[in-house]
Amino acid sequence: MLSENQRTLMHCLYTRHHDGRVRQRHVRSIVGEVSPWVAPFVVQLVGEYVLNILMDIRSGLVEVDTPGTQMHAAYGRFGAANPEFIARTRQRVASYWHCYYRNVWTDRKFYPGTTVIDSVRAAVRHFQPVGRVAGPTRAAGGHPADGGVAHLPMEASGT
Repeated sequence: MLSENQRTLMHCLYTRHHDGRVRQRHVRSIVGEVSPWVAPFVVQLVGEYVLNILMDIRSGLVEVDTPGTQMHAAYGRFGAANPEFIARTRQRVASYWHCYYRNVWTDRKFYPGTTVIDSVRAAVRHFQPVGRVAGPTRAAGGHPADGGVAHLPMEASGT
């Protein structure tokens, strides 16, 4: 018999399975978890192309948009500690949207992967050290996936 933590860890590991249906079944079991070590497994899936998984993640991360909640803190702290991972995931989201979904969602900002990664990035801003920008920037106008706009850091709120 597995303990609760062991079961959660098992679900996390199965989110990396080669079969998308298996990944989806297991992410459904952990997407509502607020343990800080669960966030990397969920965010990793945001950068993949399986729409049903993205929809399940979007449905399960409703509190990531609410400052003061445990979910907001778990994902915000994870993203603040791993800005390159968040930036790379955001690039993957943009790439998969462009390859597979741009005819379905003509505006990328409404694509489920984009809404999730943008919510995570918004949570990150509450936990970033002042003066640090999440992800790589370019001297002349930011990253192309941002529409060429450099995102300036917000002050840490301390929540």
